[in-house]
Amino acid sequence: MAAIRTARQRAREELTLEIKEEARRQLAAEGAQRLSLRAVARELGMVSSALYRYFPSRDELLTALIIDAYNALGERAEAAVAAAPSGDHRARWRALCHAVRDWAREHPHEYALVYGTPVPGYQAPQATIGPAARVALVLVAVVRTAGPGPQTAARVPTGQLADQLTGLAAQLGGELRPSDMARGLIAWTQLFGMVSFELFGHLVGSADPADPFFAHAVEEMADFLGLPEAP
Repeated sequence: MAAIRTARQRAREELTLEIKEEARRQLAAEGAQRLSLRAVARELGMVSSALYRYFPSRDELLTALIIDAYNALGERAEAAVAAAPSGDHRARWRALCHAVRDWAREHPHEYALVYGTPVPGYQAPQATIGPAARVALVLVAVVRTAGPGPQTAARVPTGQLADQLTGLAAQLGGELRPSDMARGLIAWTQLFGMVSFELFGHLVGSADPADPFFAHAVEEMADFLGLPEAP
């Protein structure tokens, strides 16, 4: 009986992968807004009622694709930073930035699913929060291990912003000053903003190809974060 259950479980896992792969093909061809369980079932030669046993709704299938995308990007970023010299904080930052950009260029439709236009009517559940935070956690680790960055009295966050940044640092497991957390948050949005501008064609005619601009911006942001050059 154990062998039968294992075989059934293996078959279910394989079909789940096939469903998600077909859904990704539809994302590339039609976009997330037009993702259809019936169309996925039709392409796989299944009746839609059978597919509903795996994903009861379009939103559940979207959630599975979103979690996969966040995890794939997170794994790429984590591996890149882990492979960089542990004492070279700027090299770790470069590795993170280029890993995010490379993954996005290799998987533009999955990147668009998680960082592009929201799908009308879809509300991401709590299950997506952990995977979505993986890149942010890597960035916080890079900033934290580099030590405190420069702090100017005129730029110290206060009031509601300071409270928000303190809470965010606690959620991400990092003991960062509000000023360092603010720099990390700015760098995070700058990184994904650069990637999105390139991926969605907003740099055509200005910084195209974007390689030199991206490399320059990565160094500028490393300076902004206070990451030292390697000795």
